[in-house]
Amino acid sequence: MRILGVDPGTHLAGAGVIESSGNHYKLVHFETITVDPKLPSAKKLQTLYEALSQIIKDYRPDVLALENVFYHRNIHTVIKIGEARACAMLAASEQGIDVVEYPPARIKQSVSGNGQATKEQMQQMVRRLLNLKTAPPADGADALAVAICHLHSHRTLCINT
Repeated sequence: MRILGVDPGTHLAGAGVIESSGNHYKLVHFETITVDPKLPSAKKLQTLYEALSQIIKDYRPDVLALENVFYHRNIHTVIKIGEARACAMLAASEQGIDVVEYPPARIKQSVSGNGQATKEQMQQMVRRLLNLKTAPPADGADALAVAICHLHSHRTLCINT
């Protein structure tokens, strides 16, 4: 199974592809998609959508995993993240890729064993789980963590059925 995890954002978005074979998984690709903050909103979203569409074409994931919308004090931030999530969902849906969503605490629990893990703890756990020499940057680690969470969740569902 190949999973594309996305950490959505309108200026920086993480994208990470991992693949599983039995109980083992490996890193296929990760990147931080950088969008020029000076662009108008519609152009930012188009840039993000096109970048994610290309990643899907290049790496052919079976599923796209995203973090659910979370509470944030700034409603403007929530709206922008929602728009970025919509770009990811549309890019996947357009290419026939299923989309799954996980709450932030479940992702942290699944990857680190602690639903309140810090960004640094998550980066280190992603590094360990994927056997990387260095920890990926925060956006990449977040995207890879969502993909790892899906693998852990999918494996549990397969075992329990």
